[in-house]
Amino acid sequence: MRHRSPLSSLSHLTIALALLLAAGAPAHADGDDTAFTNLVALVSQRLALAEPVARWKWARHEPITDAPREAALLKQVDERARAADLDPEFAQQFFRDQIDASKDVQNALFANWRALKAAPESSPPDLANDTRPKLDRLTGALLGALSRVEPMRHADDCPLRLAESVARWKHVTRYDSSMNAPLSHALSHVCAGGGVGAVG
Repeated sequence: MRHRSPLSSLSHLTIALALLLAAGAPAHADGDDTAFTNLVALVSQRLALAEPVARWKWARHEPITDAPREAALLKQVDERARAADLDPEFAQQFFRDQIDASKDVQNALFANWRALKAAPESSPPDLANDTRPKLDRLTGALLGALSRVEPMRHADDCPLRLAESVARWKHVTRYDSSMNAPLSHALSHVCAGGGVGAVG
């Protein structure tokens, strides 16, 4: 079976986020869950970029793991987190999860293309000039989103609230169920207690 695109387009993700924020999130004792919703949307946008990255690597017979790039990203995250008064250990763990979740998607795509003995149908966008600048912009946006989530991540109901935000996100997007595991992986250390409670 041919592997489906994780999400139809980044523009669709942006529209979905606008709908969610306009509708508002259910309120909790310490406020609403807009911060969680925004984080889920940004994580989903980053995961969507795993597909063009995989197509570029496949076309050039490049390995999925790029250790120097990963190390550089984590170093940058550490520096930017400290400058923003964000727990650098939390930020680095979160971005390690983003890297690993993206590689999960890329590995699944590679396995599918090998099984089909067929290359992806369309040429990939340029990695250095198109896809990586988008990833870099998302790094800054995600660090800002983490700063807004950090005060809530130690609450007992953090996993449940995060799960509710994920459920809302799936409801308003053309969500591909094959992304369940990568999305859960990407969000697995957002709450201090770990996990994304009751995500279906």
